[in-house]
Amino acid sequence: MTPIHFSFSSAFMLGLVGLAFHRTHLLSALLCLEGMMLSLYIALSLWALQLDATGYSASPMLLLAFSACEASAGLALLVATARTHGTDRLQSLNLLQC
Repeated sequence: MTPIHFSFSSAFMLGLVGLAFHRTHLLSALLCLEGMMLSLYIALSLWALQLDATGYSASPMLLLAFSACEASAGLALLVATARTHGTDRLQSLNLLQC
């Protein structure tokens, strides 16, 4: 495994560990998801460049577009949660109540 692949794999795993173990606030969970998506974007871009395949060159842009949509939906949920509950702590949210 090259050092570049190791760094992107470790960045993805760090985001996954942060999402799994440190999800006290909704904002920290969203930041971990965004870090995972950015590491996937860079890894997919480098993979397409290393293969010299023009067919795969559109997939990083598609992933970036989905990542932007995910970030905007997450921020909208964060604002709605902060307005209704007064906090973004995930322990204070009860998903069974409307």
